[in-house]
Amino acid sequence: MLTKLSEIIIGCMSWGAWGKQHSTSEMISLIHFCLDQGISSFDHADIYGDYTTETAFGKAFIQSGVDREKVQLISKCGIQYVGNTRSNRVKHYNYSKEYIIWSAEESLKNLQTDYLDVLLLHRPSPLMHPDEISEAVELLQKQGKIINFGVSNFTPSQMDLIQQKTPITTNQIEFSLTQNTSLDDGTLDYFMINNIKPMCWSPLGTVFKESSEQTNRIMEALIDLSKKYNATPDQLLLAWIYKHPAQITPVIGTTNTDRIKNAAVASKIDLSLEDWFWLLEKSRGKKTA
Repeated sequence: MLTKLSEIIIGCMSWGAWGKQHSTSEMISLIHFCLDQGISSFDHADIYGDYTTETAFGKAFIQSGVDREKVQLISKCGIQYVGNTRSNRVKHYNYSKEYIIWSAEESLKNLQTDYLDVLLLHRPSPLMHPDEISEAVELLQKQGKIINFGVSNFTPSQMDLIQQKTPITTNQIEFSLTQNTSLDDGTLDYFMINNIKPMCWSPLGTVFKESSEQTNRIMEALIDLSKKYNATPDQLLLAWIYKHPAQITPVIGTTNTDRIKNAAVASKIDLSLEDWFWLLEKSRGKKTA
């Protein structure tokens, strides 16, 4: 059973060098702001900020004075990124027992915590072996260094491969109104069948990032529904995700406090069945088959 996470998870990729480059004091303020909104889960990956953002967050978290037991820290490992902090010649994946353990312990040190609530394998590798992964996860859990284990961006067959030896509690996938292939390819069905709790990254999709026939159709519908539900378009995009019975938890990457505040209450919006399908129709540009 997955550790109870907040209804919205804050993705921290843009907090540091790969985004807003927040100072320690700014991160402290943002941590407290999130908690004030009832958001207590923070999503990291070792590679964020070229392996620097976890350290920056850890420094801020310690200085924030927040009780560790009141937050949930998620991190991911496995990607060997080509940047300035490691001598990798090519981007690749490493899921050897030794590397998973080392990477998890580095995240613990950088985040200045004794344990991770959730450790995820960041992306599937064609060379990953379930025995190596199982041995690493078993040891980390036995030592109390990770509570839950999961994956990110894995297909159903890749999850089956891992679950031969190691139970998966969660899979963090890309899912939104504009990227909804998992509705049809069996991924969300797999979660429900196997009692796996999904998270989703980029939950607002491309609606606010680009102007296209698809996003224009969606935005027109969202503006219309905003009056009916007394909600903002970003809240409605999250409400569309919450409607799915797989109970998907969105991971939002924004540091904008208004967006965070909106997201914190989006789960209270109950879209009607017809409105949910109407938005899907607007996304796909055709009637539901």
